[in-house]
Amino acid sequence: MRDEVDELVDAWARQRADLDLAPVAVFSRISRLARHLDLARRQAFTTHGIESWEFDVLAALRRAGAPYELSPGRLLRETLVTSGTMTNRVDRLAARGFVERHPDPEDRRGVIVRLTAEGKTAVDGAFEALLDAERSFLADLPHAEQQQLAALLRTLLAPFS
Repeated sequence: MRDEVDELVDAWARQRADLDLAPVAVFSRISRLARHLDLARRQAFTTHGIESWEFDVLAALRRAGAPYELSPGRLLRETLVTSGTMTNRVDRLAARGFVERHPDPEDRRGVIVRLTAEGKTAVDGAFEALLDAERSFLADLPHAEQQQLAALLRTLLAPFS
């Protein structure tokens, strides 16, 4: 089975036979898949009335487990954004009723960000829709090959962790 990346690699090989094009064969496919995944993510989130950045914050809180709360510092580490960006995001999510701020019982100057029932409903629905889309992407790969692919990608990502 050939695809558009095979054609791209063949064209480069005709022009630059002196180069090893193996990285192009791998990363062009990853890049194309990333675009499709991004579109599926946006669709899953839009269907549930949230944006990607909102999902990132809500999902971090949801993954924390009951009572679904984290300090702003922990949210920063979970979502890899600046403190100013996080403050803005929490403000906007609070205005939508998806999170609440509560005093931090361990630091009277601090706050804890807690997921509301509305936020939990939104993130759970969006996550389920995302999983459905991702399952469809993997439908042609047997489970063992999905695990192998995950392991190979983990190896590729290791230097960036």
